[in-house]
Amino acid sequence: MDIQRQLEIIRRGAVEIISEEELKSKLEAGKKEKRPLVIKAGFDPTVPDIHLGHTVLLRKLRQFQELGHKVVFLIGDATALIGDPTGQSQTRKTLTREEVERNALTYVEQAAKILHTKDAKVFELRHNSEWFSGQSCREKKLPPFAFEQFVDLAQRYTVARLLERDDFQKRLKENKPITFLELFYPLMQGYDSYMLESDIEIGGTDQKFNLLVGRDIQQSYGKPRQVVITMPLLEGTDGVQKMSKSFGNYIAINEPAQDMFGKIMSISDTLMFKYYELLTDETLAEIKKMHPKEAKVRLAKELIAQYHSRAEAESSAQEFQRVFAQGGSPLDMPEYKTGGTKTILKILTESGLAKSRNEGRRLLQQGAVTFNDEKIEKEDFTPKGNGVLKVGSRKFLKVNA
Repeated sequence: MDIQRQLEIIRRGAVEIISEEELKSKLEAGKKEKRPLVIKAGFDPTVPDIHLGHTVLLRKLRQFQELGHKVVFLIGDATALIGDPTGQSQTRKTLTREEVERNALTYVEQAAKILHTKDAKVFELRHNSEWFSGQSCREKKLPPFAFEQFVDLAQRYTVARLLERDDFQKRLKENKPITFLELFYPLMQGYDSYMLESDIEIGGTDQKFNLLVGRDIQQSYGKPRQVVITMPLLEGTDGVQKMSKSFGNYIAINEPAQDMFGKIMSISDTLMFKYYELLTDETLAEIKKMHPKEAKVRLAKELIAQYHSRAEAESSAQEFQRVFAQGGSPLDMPEYKTGGTKTILKILTESGLAKSRNEGRRLLQQGAVTFNDEKIEKEDFTPKGNGVLKVGSRKFLKVNA
């Protein structure tokens, strides 16, 4: 494919390319040398689920694969031990290595729903523990990241430049602590780019600072600088914050199809068009001619078909219609036996419908809890017979006395 056509495809959906001239030069050099470009994207396994927000990047990576370039899917199992400070108003809770390894187990399996992961010509899986972890280095017969390397890397960037980032500036003004590890995180991400010799790194717009540090670190080691491509952030179901498990507004690609369908139907009509633009190949002009509800059902079915199956998309749509449009209850509900003695608050917490007694009380006070369609507000209410307990619009529990 000619360079101009590649550029058009790469530009599509991107917020910023730093710089397009460098990108063009890399594409031309790659074509002349008959070698694919190395496209890096890093994912810290701080949670076990890949959500729809992540798929914005994955879809762009897929485009690069289809252009014949190699995607390096980097699992940040070393950087995840620190936690990316981007957008954080306070220091993250440090994860254990066991938590990180457990979270990373299914990342490639989930990414395979979008990327070509079986073709070594266009896909490579790496972990940054390969160069940051002593044990991983020994297993791969690589020199460990010694103290001397730490000193060498740390002197390549100034504290003043690291403190330029907006989230650090905000914390300083509010007298909130910033740990040295958080300052070191962008340098580690930049060192990843040096080790992988990446031609291009892709990330969300909130990652721009880290991605640019990567360019500087590569240059400081005498390597060509990577091109930076930033992609738009996808707001979560609240329509305000970026999609994140931290905010509880995410839609995981491996969650049950019915849950996925309900969450997609809960987003605003305005946000729906952004989901179409970033998560599907549909033509927006055609979608905007449709009734918003019809368009949202189509979006939900399209996304569930991508990550589950067309059959599950259709059955989820039918179930949603029966439960929410016609006021019915799901055919498949978890069951809970009360023995006829447990209070509604105990049922909520023990069944998992509420994460804590305080959350259960809030749900009751907000009028979000019903038993057999009767609103329950008192926490000492004790169901005496069988029935359906409902929390909000999407959570159901079959209660047996």
